Amino acid sequence: MRRWTGTGLLTVVLGSGVAGAQSSATLESVRLHRDDARALARKDLEACTASKCPDSGRISLLAGTLALAEGDVAEARTLLTGARVSEPLQPFLAYYQGQAHFYAGDAAAAAAAFGRAVEKASPALLPRARARLGESLLAAGKAAEAAPVLETAANEEASAELLYQRAQARAAVGNAPGERADLKAVALRYPSHPYADEALAKLEALKPPLRLTLAESLQRARGLLEAGAAKRTLEELEKAEAHKLVRKQDKPEVALVRAQALYATGQKDEAEQALAVARQGPPKVAAEAAYVTARRALKADDNETARKLMAAVEKAFPKEEVADDAGYYVGWLDLQAGRFEDAVKAFAAFDQRHARSRRRDEAMWYRALAHIRLEQYGKAREALDTLVDAFPRSSLVPQARYWAARSHELEGAKADVTGPGYESVITSAPSSYYALLASERLRELGREPPPPFPEAPKQVEAQEVPAELKLAVALTEAGLFRDAAEEVQARTSRIRNQEQALTFAHALLRLGEYGHAHAVAARHLWGRAFGARVPEALAAFYPRAFANAVESEATRYQVSPFLVWAIMRRESAFRPEVASAADARGLMQVIPPTARAIARKLSEPEPAPAELFSPSLSIRYGAWYLAQLMERFSHPALAAAAYNAGPDAAVKWVKDKGSLPLDLFVEEIPFRETRGYVKQVLADLYLYQSFYGKDAAPKRLSLTVPAPATQGVSF
Repeated sequence: MRRWTGTGLLTVVLGSGVAGAQSSATLESVRLHRDDARALARKDLEACTASKCPDSGRISLLAGTLALAEGDVAEARTLLTGARVSEPLQPFLAYYQGQAHFYAGDAAAAAAAFGRAVEKASPALLPRARARLGESLLAAGKAAEAAPVLETAANEEASAELLYQRAQARAAVGNAPGERADLKAVALRYPSHPYADEALAKLEALKPPLRLTLAESLQRARGLLEAGAAKRTLEELEKAEAHKLVRKQDKPEVALVRAQALYATGQKDEAEQALAVARQGPPKVAAEAAYVTARRALKADDNETARKLMAAVEKAFPKEEVADDAGYYVGWLDLQAGRFEDAVKAFAAFDQRHARSRRRDEAMWYRALAHIRLEQYGKAREALDTLVDAFPRSSLVPQARYWAARSHELEGAKADVTGPGYESVITSAPSSYYALLASERLRELGREPPPPFPEAPKQVEAQEVPAELKLAVALTEAGLFRDAAEEVQARTSRIRNQEQALTFAHALLRLGEYGHAHAVAARHLWGRAFGARVPEALAAFYPRAFANAVESEATRYQVSPFLVWAIMRRESAFRPEVASAADARGLMQVIPPTARAIARKLSEPEPAPAELFSPSLSIRYGAWYLAQLMERFSHPALAAAAYNAGPDAAVKWVKDKGSLPLDLFVEEIPFRETRGYVKQVLADLYLYQSFYGKDAAPKRLSLTVPAPATQGVSF
């Protein structure tokens, strides 16, 4: 019987340090994509072969996949052919044998192997195996056999590759309309994919050639622009003009797309000339062109110019979609500049002009905030009450309720008036930042706040690995971590009710799969955790993830482990494999330049970027960095702001508005992302402390913003 250690699938597998004949060092290197992983696997295989251990097939599977990853197809084929593994791993062995055969140029052998994989594949492996089977059959000249396989594969999970291959199969069996449809889909849906250009070439080679319309060319151009391929966007537009698709009335719309691509390639003068053409077009195009100019001023922090341009957009194009955003920004920029009376007027006008706007609740909130800054507390409450009544499901309701109570207090109302308002925030939104603020305000009034949750999170105990996760454990034993993760994901996606979700979430918690457990809870257990406040449901939302590492590193660097968990929860939702668009990696989302700077401070070798996915390294670097931020900023709100936006930004915000009390200071952080980030981190920090802290008295949140130290961490 396999026992759970509660520290992750890898630790479950390693047990005392060895998984069969595979060393813990090998598995760790594989998981972190280290350069020595392949050599370590070969060493394990040699030792296993010499001792005639029973795990040689499983180690051959790992060594073969590593050889494949490095492009050594010949060795992969040798290692994988003839390997013998346990029944659960057989479809995966067949799949990787198929990969090796295919890249060795033996499409027929590949098709046979992928066919074996499909026969016994798990639901997670089946789509991949089926897609590769269709591709191999096609490459082997068996288009008639490939066609139905690719039809199923592309219908289940369309991709550029599958659509392109299905187009080839359709062509081979005489389905010309289907071929054209797939080629066009590749060209339009995936314009930056290498197959897109090949699909276009095939369309143009047809007899008669099938060329894109202007609308389709613009769709491709916009897709390329969104993918960051601005130069290719310009080429696409030039091609449309060369094919004489652009009529006189189309030039403004084309110029609008061209202007954005020119800006992206640093050609400012040419971009502004193109925008001038776009502004001469129909109202929709002209409005978007004017809004592009206004947004550029906003991104350049030229707020005064941005405000004028936004007002001009709303006035000139009141019926166009961009007028909604432009009108909102007029009020927001007035608020940021401290023109509170103007902000009130702008948001009131916005509410009248844009009655169906998706931003109405936010505009009401900011109007109320402007009234608060003007000390017009009664008018603030009117706006806040309207927000709650008109948008009862808005995420802004907790803060509306908090500020309604706070406005009474700022007017001088006594505790019997303000107290019930604060208490309602805690009972209605117990996990929110505003529940934390309300608790502090009640304590200041000499009233004990109601507990947000009557019981701390509680984990259900069990001993055996559930049947649903045994395959994932077996794959982890084999070092096939990607396959293991996909198996867990496939299992979680098939959860259908709360009881099943609760059982599965706790199974994942015991296996140390905190990220997957949190995802299951977020999808299925929100009502149980924050409505019914079931402690077993809360456990999946607030796990003590990677507890040994967090507590050890927090002690080493003298920072609260609860702050580490709060940051981890917000940054990665406890998933070690996460990477952001900005190349932040791992549990604590450390970017490689920051990691190198930390390594230099710690006088240790700079880590390779792949190593930042290591939970232990990410936690260590994150804890060190948080300790430095707390030393400089002395308040978790400022440390969180600096972690998200950088120390320089946090220093500037304190310099500009640090005289405000904390609640107002946070509301006026100019970056939406950072504002939300700080609120969630503070809420989670104090919940973690209340759930797991050993102090009898609750930790208090200072509602005063301290001045940061002039010296300290600045990266």
